[in-house]
Amino acid sequence: MSSWYLYMVQTANGMLYTGISTDPKRRLRQHSGELAGGAKALRGKGPLTLVYSQSLSDKSSAAKAEYQLKQLPRTAKLALVERYNQSEI
Repeated sequence: MSSWYLYMVQTANGMLYTGISTDPKRRLRQHSGELAGGAKALRGKGPLTLVYSQSLSDKSSAAKAEYQLKQLPRTAKLALVERYNQSEI
């Protein structure tokens, strides 16, 4: 059984895009245009950076977490990214 991930990508102009995937690094490559299948909302917005990733047990949990994250204001999302990046150090 594979894990699902909640992830956030940041565009060159600072826009945040949230999604779920079983492989966030592959998904970033798709969004960046290296592989087929990226989101239309991110076309021409590169370079893109994976700024947040959280492992979840299943697709349902990931989808619920994605919905909750999308409801947060931008400031809360940026604070989450900051905490995530500090924990990676």
